[in-house]
Amino acid sequence: MIKIAVDAMGGDYAPREIVHGAVLAARDLGVAVQLVGPPEIVEKELQRHTITGLDITIVPATEIVSMDEKPSRAIVKKKDSSIVIATKQVSSGQADAMVAAGSTGAAAVAAQIELGRIANVSRSAIACSMPTATDQPVMLIDVGANAECDANQLLQFGQMGSLVYTALYSVQNPRVGILNLGSEETKGTTLVQDTYKLMQVQSDLNFIGFVEGRDFPMGKVEVVVTDGFVGNVALKTAEGIAKMIKLMLKQELLASWRGKIGAAIAKPSFDAVERRTNYNQAGGALLVGVKGVCVIAHGGSTHTAIRNAIRMASDMVSARIVEKIEKTFSLAKTGSAS
Repeated sequence: MIKIAVDAMGGDYAPREIVHGAVLAARDLGVAVQLVGPPEIVEKELQRHTITGLDITIVPATEIVSMDEKPSRAIVKKKDSSIVIATKQVSSGQADAMVAAGSTGAAAVAAQIELGRIANVSRSAIACSMPTATDQPVMLIDVGANAECDANQLLQFGQMGSLVYTALYSVQNPRVGILNLGSEETKGTTLVQDTYKLMQVQSDLNFIGFVEGRDFPMGKVEVVVTDGFVGNVALKTAEGIAKMIKLMLKQELLASWRGKIGAAIAKPSFDAVERRTNYNQAGGALLVGVKGVCVIAHGGSTHTAIRNAIRMASDMVSARIVEKIEKTFSLAKTGSAS
């Protein structure tokens, strides 16, 4: 049975939503869940649920890393925090993967320290899936782990992103593109130009060239490579635009009785769009390049998001994604794995 360590104290709605999602995952997915946090607090939340027959255990942790703390300092200082202990469960082999909501930086730093990077991987990166106009999601990598990168690192992001996409969605040879301000080969910064040259000759990538910000939401590419600064801005902008459109649509539909009638008739379609664009359905983002499966959920995750984040972690363990990345980079003969 796959064992998932979950930071029960991370996120805006911890521990209630975290524990609720963990119970759902244990029941629906048949995984073993280790809830990490102060035992008395976690136990109190567990009492709200029927857990008979479920493999759920509590792993004690006395400290909590809050959202306003500097990640590097907090992780080093708070050795008995729930995020550190959850990560140690994986590094010690007592869990197969970990899930954490809350501070993305804290989760990334804890994973870097406790798990370490895969040999020949220059930088770990955060891979996040987003909905598109098609049935196939798009994956952005990196969306926040590295504000500044070089071309070799971006090449590695493309390689790791391609492997993860195939493991998650069973798509062989996913299309990989570099996010740029234009699709023409002559456009862009020195960084994206240099990355283009490296990817163009990489035989293990289905590289399609540069893609614009308006392209990937339409499903024109499966994996979009960028540095963490641009990737995070793109991700948050997309989230903001989605919220704006939903709000504007609601305002217009409720502005007249005709709109209200139309809204009632179209409610099933609106609900379907909400499900497709709600980040709770994706679950979380995957920190790739470290020696363990680490899923980072949104700070505002509900129980549905936590359940789905645990599902993603379980899927990545089953797909042996860490071993596949290790194999790829152990065999790499390009400057990307130097």
